[in-house]
Amino acid sequence: MSAIPATAARPSRAGARPREGRSTALSVGFVVSYLTLIVGLPIAALVFASADAGARGFWEVVSSPQCVAALKLTLVASIAAALLNAVLGTVTAWVLVRDEFRGKAFVNALIDLPFALPTIVAGLTLLALYGPSSPVGINLAFTQAAVVLAVLFVTLPFVVRTVQPVLLELDHEVEEASRSLGASELHTFRRVVFPNILPGILSGVALAFAKAVGEFGALVIITGNLPYETEVASVFIFGRIESGDQAGAAAVAVVLLAISFSVLLLIGTIRHYATRHDR
Repeated sequence: MSAIPATAARPSRAGARPREGRSTALSVGFVVSYLTLIVGLPIAALVFASADAGARGFWEVVSSPQCVAALKLTLVASIAAALLNAVLGTVTAWVLVRDEFRGKAFVNALIDLPFALPTIVAGLTLLALYGPSSPVGINLAFTQAAVVLAVLFVTLPFVVRTVQPVLLELDHEVEEASRSLGASELHTFRRVVFPNILPGILSGVALAFAKAVGEFGALVIITGNLPYETEVASVFIFGRIESGDQAGAAAVAVVLLAISFSVLLLIGTIRHYATRHDR
């Protein structure tokens, strides 16, 4: 029996590469088309709508005292919620991964509750607990503290769920080696654990900030929407739409979009710099 030539026994790589290239091009084309339809076109339409009143009208809306006050409160509350989540979310993820205790499964499910709960229901829940008829005697309704509390509630899972998988994959032997060399627990965390979980923390903070900036449902009830006091940017936009000023609402929405995108880009840059040695 004659031997089968090696070139006939295996598929031609030259023929496989064009097929792989066509498959990749098709996949990329599908993803780009999908993102353009779902994200790109709506954003373009929003920017176009914000230009209906012209540059002067755009500036008059976004620089009005009421809008500036709403933007300031939104940014302060969002930054506060993101920073608190960075600390408390990391601690929560650490406890869930490193400690064993009764009711751990329930706590895990409870953390995901803000994902499943409609935000308007979250607002009603917070109002029932921290409103005028509070069963615990704490009334935060219609205050700026309620704004921070509401965005903390809806952004709770982000840092926990981005840090938790990193901690699960972390090699315990590296930590043990650090301790065996005489390093303290704090030094081990700062030099071994923290650099590994930092990308997860940054991702969670970015998601929490972006969610807090645009939150509406959890805030519209408990904050009272008092101009210059508890009115956030999303509620200000809704008020503009109700009054028939769609261009003004789009203008403020574009400002929020620019802020969120800038923060995401900044955190992405920091994350890229922090993980440059891992590549």
